[in-house]
Amino acid sequence: MKAPGTPRRRLLRALGLGLAILLGLFIYAYGFQVTKVNLDEARTPHRQQQLIRILRALAQPDLLTFPKEEITLSAPFFMPCPLVPPQQREINPRQPYILVTPSCVEPGGKVQVEGFNLEPNADATIFLVPASQVTLRQASLTTDGSGHFLAGIQLPERSEDVEQAISVVTRQNSGAPRLSRTTYDTWDKIVETVFLALLATTLGTLIAVPLSFLAARNLMKGITSSALGLSLSILVAPLGLVSGAWAASRLASWTAFLSGGAFVASLTGAVAAPALAWFAARWALPQDESVAPSLRIRFTRGLALLGATLAATLGLAFGAEVLIESGRAVEAWLPSLPFLGKFVGDLGDILQILLSAVAGLAAAGYLAGLGARLSRFLAVRLGRGALRGVEIVVSIAAGAALLAMIGAGVVWLYELRNPLALLSTVAGVGAVIGLALSVRYGGRDSIPIGLAVYYLARTIFNGLRAIEALIMAVVFVVWVGIGPFAGVLALSLHSIAAMAKLYSEQVESILPGPLEAITATGATRIQTIIYAVIPQIIPPYISFTMYRWDINVRMSTIIGFAGGGGIGFLLFQNINLLNYRAASVQMLAIAIVVASMDYLSSALRERVV
Repeated sequence: MKAPGTPRRRLLRALGLGLAILLGLFIYAYGFQVTKVNLDEARTPHRQQQLIRILRALAQPDLLTFPKEEITLSAPFFMPCPLVPPQQREINPRQPYILVTPSCVEPGGKVQVEGFNLEPNADATIFLVPASQVTLRQASLTTDGSGHFLAGIQLPERSEDVEQAISVVTRQNSGAPRLSRTTYDTWDKIVETVFLALLATTLGTLIAVPLSFLAARNLMKGITSSALGLSLSILVAPLGLVSGAWAASRLASWTAFLSGGAFVASLTGAVAAPALAWFAARWALPQDESVAPSLRIRFTRGLALLGATLAATLGLAFGAEVLIESGRAVEAWLPSLPFLGKFVGDLGDILQILLSAVAGLAAAGYLAGLGARLSRFLAVRLGRGALRGVEIVVSIAAGAALLAMIGAGVVWLYELRNPLALLSTVAGVGAVIGLALSVRYGGRDSIPIGLAVYYLARTIFNGLRAIEALIMAVVFVVWVGIGPFAGVLALSLHSIAAMAKLYSEQVESILPGPLEAITATGATRIQTIIYAVIPQIIPPYISFTMYRWDINVRMSTIIGFAGGGGIGFLLFQNINLLNYRAASVQMLAIAIVVASMDYLSSALRERVV
């Protein structure tokens, strides 16, 4: 038995489907209009001839070349005709020869040039050779299967009373084939492309892994803070950033003083300081803790972590000295391989550059943590009224300081003429915002700073991923110049955003059981990440990294169009020069490398993951 109203529902469903089809047709029709689809232009003979020419050139890659043997044949010629007719020259019909008919013409006339007994299917060029011996190219052609050709040429308006000549130069293959110059150039650039992608992937991975934890919702959503704790962290974090960078620079100078330029002393410091930092960190972050630690133990562990940080920074400074000295030694020992010593020395320079940034961030994080602990201490020791007063004052100061720092960045970026007015205005706005937050969240541990960091990180990653690496390459080319280094930087920046997103999504999909178990023991957030998160994400992280290397190999062929180095730079040049046979070699090399990378990454994922 049919339900009442069924025919009506079917009619409405049919009408809705029909309207959806009509709407889809309208959308696609407008899409054809916007994208200017023109099938009539594609059918024109001119376009089809161009397409066929390009396809034929691409189907004949310039991989091999043959040694060319050049043969020159000449015949006397007069322009204009002399008073006495020229004598006919003797011809050996068994040897290659050419005939010029007629043997003399008026300036600007036409003649026929016919060749016999030449190399079959050989390239030939016809020249006019006046008495000055400055050859004038007239035509190019190819002999037939019997070594014969016939060509008519229009001579220039050039008259001389002496004998001239019509010359035909043929080039024929001789000897075994060998790799062409295009093939050698393509090999050099494809090797450059592979290592360009490797360096970009490595650099992107090293930065994306720690950033991915900030964009994982399951790790960040539980992080909250009171208005007082957040305000204190905002106030002391810049101080930690500056003091950490300053301390790192001082440590770097102390390492040079302590080692006295001796390699053994630098090496001892590079080994002993990280070892000390490792043992201190292991003690401060125990893996198993059945009883909640006392306040004294927590304070001692905080000092141990601070000492571990200083020791690690000192170890990095010593390590930079060791690498720089080792690079010089390798250059002296292996003069035939100078790139090895330069690489080791460059690693030391990179460590020295990163040392201040890493130390500043570590100090900022440490002081921010101390600010949060101080807020909890004040919440216990102060009365409610006194706590609210301190909270309001600190929140106003934090809001003013934060927006003032942002305003200072805007002033620097846009070179504003009246910075004090802007800074005072934004500081006042920040003070109002801080006051509002302290009133709204005062006295409660409920500000979701973890989610705020999560959304900020996601927004930054999405913005960077939205900008193609090709655009980034243009910016870096302006900074470091045309070449593969600009490509490495562009791909690294894009890889950081892409891999951080993939990594964070993998963190969000981990099993919650180990996370809850480690958290239930009273472990800190760092301990939770080390013992509950990292063991679950290592295999997919390896898989994603290998896949990103494969992507970077393909993307590096595109950033070469903007001067980012690699095979794309050579491909772009040949396309602009309409040298499609050479471009075909580069396209073939790209296809081979991409396919090889796919098979290699699949095999590695199968063995490792």
